[in-house]
Amino acid sequence: MHTEQLETVVLNQPCDAKVFKNPPSPELCVYNRPVRDIIKQKLDAITASKWETDQENAFFVGDLGEVYRQHLRWQALLPRIQPFFAVKSNPDPMVVKLLASLGLGFDCASKSEIQQVLDVCGDPTRIIYANPCKQASFIRYAAQQNVAKMTFDNAEELHKIKMLYPNAELVLRILTDDSKSLCQLGLKFGAPLDTVEHLLQTAKDLELNVIGVSFHVGSGCLDEHAFSDAVLRARRVFDQGQAMGFNFTLLDVGGGFPGADIQDGITFEKVAAVLGPAVDQLFPPEVRVIAEPGRYFVSSAFTICTHVIGRRTVQTEVDENASYMYYVNDGMYGSFNCILFDHQVVQPKVLRKGDTYMYGEKVESPEFTCSVWGPTCDSIDCLTNASRLPLLEEGDWMYWENMGAYTICAASQFNGFKKSDVVYTNTYC
Repeated sequence: MHTEQLETVVLNQPCDAKVFKNPPSPELCVYNRPVRDIIKQKLDAITASKWETDQENAFFVGDLGEVYRQHLRWQALLPRIQPFFAVKSNPDPMVVKLLASLGLGFDCASKSEIQQVLDVCGDPTRIIYANPCKQASFIRYAAQQNVAKMTFDNAEELHKIKMLYPNAELVLRILTDDSKSLCQLGLKFGAPLDTVEHLLQTAKDLELNVIGVSFHVGSGCLDEHAFSDAVLRARRVFDQGQAMGFNFTLLDVGGGFPGADIQDGITFEKVAAVLGPAVDQLFPPEVRVIAEPGRYFVSSAFTICTHVIGRRTVQTEVDENASYMYYVNDGMYGSFNCILFDHQVVQPKVLRKGDTYMYGEKVESPEFTCSVWGPTCDSIDCLTNASRLPLLEEGDWMYWENMGAYTICAASQFNGFKKSDVVYTNTYC
């Protein structure tokens, strides 16, 4: 399907059009207006219904148009590498349905993620079960659904797969240098290169079908050259496999790709400039190359808006030196778990102060040192220790950009606080 058709069929639809075959909810609506306007509309509706229960809950705005722009960006810069979206980064049903409609594959780590994808696209060949250590019942489910591609990095997993899914198409996950990544996945997964021969021999003895090699340079990779180094390691393993009689046809370059929110340091353009040529130089065209991007697609697509539910003055001797603690209605146990689990640094911005709507505008008021805290009764629930904001009152609003990756997907309902809802728009117009 051509880009122009995708724009019409998938994104540029009026609110009541049947954009998806099975909408997650009949109440869901995809607007076609800027994020700024969608947030203002939501806040105005809250003001109009101020006596309604829970009307001031925090909420996300998810921009499906931004996800689509990232898709076009990937096609332009890494045309050979087919993305398999890492569902774990954001299993939002609208995101998954959009990416499925664009023909992407999916990296799934559990039975539930596989079920979600199959419910949307119905094609097991578009899934790689990229969890090197799998629950037995989940392997049985994958076999029942013909989800054949799955990763491994140890001999015990091979014996398990032989017993439960002997016809699986196996991908050997190797260890790479992820020392310059925020989340070093090599601490848990990846076969050291000196174990590769033993693992491939075990697979051969068990008459299992190993079709290729995968790696992951770590989530939040800070060095684009980690990708080229990993590709070189994968080439060596391909050569080992060939010498042992295997015919590898698949290379999986994993995840770790920066999103559109990263403008300095390691950008997606820098990664693509290193990874693309490395793959082309070391692997012939007949080798299929896939990747497992997650945050790349969704990080910049979601903005969360939080309500100031309280303020505490910390210092009052001189007004200019006053500092404040603000309490908002989402936090570390909710959507901001990314601070703890994903090493993210978040920055609040003023959304509405009094009756003034301030999205995207420079604040002219004097600013004060402040900290921002979530709503729970736990002292770990601190979103930022040292920010600068104008004096806010209870009832004002803040917003936080680039909150689409590893946020709401890991949110809990600790202390009885609900997960934040999502309002959708499409700014690709």
